[in-house]
Amino acid sequence: MTVYFIGAGPGDPELMTLKGLRILKQCPVVLYAGSLIPREVLAEVEGRAEKIIDTASIDLDEISAHITQAHAEGKDVARLQCGDPALYGAIGEQIRRLEQSGIDYEVIPGVSAVAASAAYLGKELTLSGVSQTIIMTRYEGKTPFPERERLPELARSGATLAIHLGITRIHKIVEELIPHYGEDCPVAVCYRTSWPDQDKVTGTLRDIVAKVREKGFTRTALILVGHVLDSDDFADSYLYQKDQAHIYRPRVKPDQPRTVKRDITSDQ
Repeated sequence: MTVYFIGAGPGDPELMTLKGLRILKQCPVVLYAGSLIPREVLAEVEGRAEKIIDTASIDLDEISAHITQAHAEGKDVARLQCGDPALYGAIGEQIRRLEQSGIDYEVIPGVSAVAASAAYLGKELTLSGVSQTIIMTRYEGKTPFPERERLPELARSGATLAIHLGITRIHKIVEELIPHYGEDCPVAVCYRTSWPDQDKVTGTLRDIVAKVREKGFTRTALILVGHVLDSDDFADSYLYQKDQAHIYRPRVKPDQPRTVKRDITSDQ
């Protein structure tokens, strides 16, 4: 019996990986948070799985009880996590309990909200000469924060920021970022990215608070901050520059294209 932590992606059922979907279809017990994962993601297992349990209204002890029961019955469990399980997925405490109980588990990665939101905006988050670093964080709230990871400290880098779980405090976020990024720094707020009702708003640190309040975003939104969001002044990637040679594109090109040799006998 194995518990599979499956990255369900940001919302669109087609953004789950092929492996995630394959494993999901094999598990008789499915746990998912209905507040974060649309029911459409479960379309392939509706009427097939023995149990589909919405964990949005239950606590960790109850979740563990469902897993323990499945383990006693020898049944694999699919534990669907929104986005990628490793990013704010709260799998650490679940894994700790599994290890204490001697229950096998596997983590299957998924498409994160950051990746999906960048795609929604049609933006690359790393541009040559603009920013080569992305910092994924959340705004300080109930979760304890080390002093070195508070937003003003992170902002000193000038890197592209992806701020989770901070939309209700966006006015405070803006106040803390302006001294480091300037009022004209571009900002994008993506709401429920890839869901049917997805929405977004773009602006600058000067006007984004008013724009977000006009939209009425109060939850399930990602805040992206950085000059990569509105810059045409960047160099072409080193990888594709014709005067930059590497192992797959030598400076002196051979007369014949590269071919891959196969050992015919190995196929017999």
